[in-house]
Amino acid sequence: MLADAGRAAPRANNRLEWGSELQRLGELAHQAGAADVAADARLLAERLVEGRFYVACVGQFKRGKSTLLNGLVGEPILPAGVLPVTSMLTILRHGSERRARIRFDAERWQWIPLSELIDYVSEERNPENSKGVRAVEVFVPNRLLASGMCLVDTPGLGSIFAGNTEITRRFVPHVDVALVVLGADPPLSGEESELVGQLAARIDHLIFVLNKSDRLSDAERTQAKQFAEQVLSRRLGRSIGPIYEVSSLERLASGQLTRDWEQLEGRLESLAHEAGADLIQSAKQRGTDRLADRLQRRLEEQRLALIRPLEQSQQRVEELRRCAAQAERAMKELGPLFALEEQELARVFSGWRDQFLERSAPLARRQLRPALESKEHELGRRLRRWAVREAREQSDRMTHDWLREQQPHAEELYRRTTERFIELANEFLERLAASGEPVLAGMAALGFEVGFRVPPRYYHLEMFHVEPSSALRWLLDLFRPRTRRVKAVVADTGAYLDRLLRTNSARVMNDFIDRVVESRRRLEFELRSRLHDLYSVAESALERARILRTSGSGAVEAELQRLQGVLTRVEGLRSGLHDRS
Repeated sequence: MLADAGRAAPRANNRLEWGSELQRLGELAHQAGAADVAADARLLAERLVEGRFYVACVGQFKRGKSTLLNGLVGEPILPAGVLPVTSMLTILRHGSERRARIRFDAERWQWIPLSELIDYVSEERNPENSKGVRAVEVFVPNRLLASGMCLVDTPGLGSIFAGNTEITRRFVPHVDVALVVLGADPPLSGEESELVGQLAARIDHLIFVLNKSDRLSDAERTQAKQFAEQVLSRRLGRSIGPIYEVSSLERLASGQLTRDWEQLEGRLESLAHEAGADLIQSAKQRGTDRLADRLQRRLEEQRLALIRPLEQSQQRVEELRRCAAQAERAMKELGPLFALEEQELARVFSGWRDQFLERSAPLARRQLRPALESKEHELGRRLRRWAVREAREQSDRMTHDWLREQQPHAEELYRRTTERFIELANEFLERLAASGEPVLAGMAALGFEVGFRVPPRYYHLEMFHVEPSSALRWLLDLFRPRTRRVKAVVADTGAYLDRLLRTNSARVMNDFIDRVVESRRRLEFELRSRLHDLYSVAESALERARILRTSGSGAVEAELQRLQGVLTRVEGLRSGLHDRS
């Protein structure tokens, strides 16, 4: 026990030191007029000092995320319902009594009764966050939360309320552990796969849960888990570990650790006790880098605004404004051209699919017949079941081979369609980079696309509703001679295999088209974001420089020295926070 206490004490001391230095970083941000950076630094300092780390519950809407978290704390704290309920991030923390608080700005918290929580976190009672809620925290006396773990309820991806999805995506940089909630209808959406990929690039711990398992048959649960494991392992390039089967409603109704609840809670407890300190340290490093980068860009912009003549800074702001307007006009003018290019790509993708079907369908049938004939001794039902499995495996294998074969060609065609857009965009941005200013050099040019900006979202359909294994066919097989039975099974299964290949190859083709459209949209958004960020920061720096220059050259020189000192201190704080563990 004494040895454990000795190991724990330096960690607590380190957290206090991190918090102190982050507070100093926040003070520097406040002095620089970066109130948003200062507020974020203060919040990061608070959670590091308290030893808190975030386990975010993420997934498609209506996966039962809120109910799952209620099951983990053992009581219905968070509102849940038939419609998509959660519209705000809600953080469950440890507390001596059950209570909740909300924040409307960077400073003020307001305590509310738990019964009123739904008035602030649900889309129905706070549509599109019309009440201006910035943060929601709920305190619960719970053994799991006492470790410093905070469970975060997030709005569902793919909700009809678009802002809800963005709230979840913006929180991704703050996540320390992801609790990914899967379902069986479908088991995994394209958005979920993409989000898991984003999370895996930042964090080491992903925990997967198949919720509402009580509503599924054994076959449905097995199929959903196998599909999720296949897609996610391919997406991440590694094994995803166990998928825990749970029912949140069973847990709350019975109070018992049914299904995989005990294993899930054990995994979370083990994570808190064995990796909690590492999670907090990782959060410190990620947060420090993010805050320091934002602050250094602001300070450098302010310094340059003081060095150059006001007229030049004003011209630069106007130039940024013109660039933004020109970029918007260019994107509108290029819109019809992009649409034509996308139609041409769709035509090319369709041709690829026709060639695939012309080549693969006969080959699949030729491979299917000897495989079925080798099983001719099987009785009707078993033979047809085996034939259906074989057809699915062939279709899945051929379609995925084709997807891997065509992927680089599709990305090359997409790259070519974006070349003209990027050339025009960089004509605007190069004028900014030509000044040689460091603050612009790193943000100016858009690189040429090397591939799609979104991952594949294709998954094959099993098409159970058309499989050739009805009771009538099984019955007829019992009375057919062996050769006729095999011939009938080959014919029926071949037709089923043809439909699988047609359907799933169409899904691959449509996935290529969707990725072209989404990648182009993200490219346009990146250009808009860069110009907006440059414009807003430059305009703010110009206004500060204009006010300061009215006090004379001595004041300007003093401010330049102060800014340089602040930049040096920011870098020093950043290095110090990285060096201390």
